Amino acid sequence: MHNEEIVHHLYHAGFQTGNYADTILHVHQNTYRLHAIVLSKSPLLAHLMSTSPQSGAQRVIYVQLEHDPEVTQEVPLGYLYSSVSLSLIRPDNARGVLAAGCLLGGMDELCGYAYDACRQSITVETINEWLEFIDTIPSSPDGSLTPELSLASVFGHFAQRLRDDVFHFLVVTLPNALEINSSESDPSQGHTSRDTLLRVFSLVPFDMFKLAIESRAFEIGSDQTRFKFAKDVIEMRKKGIARGHGAEETVVLAFGGGHPGGSAVHVTRKIRKRPLWKVNS
Repeated sequence: MHNEEIVHHLYHAGFQTGNYADTILHVHQNTYRLHAIVLSKSPLLAHLMSTSPQSGAQRVIYVQLEHDPEVTQEVPLGYLYSSVSLSLIRPDNARGVLAAGCLLGGMDELCGYAYDACRQSITVETINEWLEFIDTIPSSPDGSLTPELSLASVFGHFAQRLRDDVFHFLVVTLPNALEINSSESDPSQGHTSRDTLLRVFSLVPFDMFKLAIESRAFEIGSDQTRFKFAKDVIEMRKKGIARGHGAEETVVLAFGGGHPGGSAVHVTRKIRKRPLWKVNS
């Protein structure tokens, strides 16, 4: 009970009110009156406090986030004072909280809560936003993060986990929720569900689109059904995401069912050759 009272006092009088603050923290356009002993729980903030030149009675430190627009600082800073901040994590701020927790460091519990909230927030209503997010995470041909990105990404290893979660949603969760492969579904409902799946897949970055269509976990019917679906998606993509990329997406159906255990449907992309103009002398 005594410990709870101390933590409550630190959070209210220390973080929310800024009483007896000895450190001024500048983040974006915001200024926080905080306390060095508490901030030192974060490796990043501890480093800034020990390396930033000081003048006057109070430390002044700056966290530069121009290249990390995802970061939301309010909840993670409060978490340094009290775990009550975990209750402030919501679907609409979870990704920013996760980014900040990874950036500041020493916040495994906060990052775990924020990651779970992110994963649970992937729905048909939010998938467009998540597709835009994963499009900023380049991957190698086998779908894994490149080493350079793993070091540079503010999300650390959570970037690949979120990418995997979006992929699982596209390939397993969404088709099941839409009852795409259900023989008992209402034909009119099935048509609407297929249209929804088409619309979503028309926005998927190419690398993930290829992996999804060729995945055996993507159970929407026979190989012929999957082939027809991919063709229809590609037609939609020509007018949207694939337009202006200088590339042509195609899908083929391998005779004989493809490789054992593999997919009979294959998606490819080739760069269009620029026309050569002959200049008469």
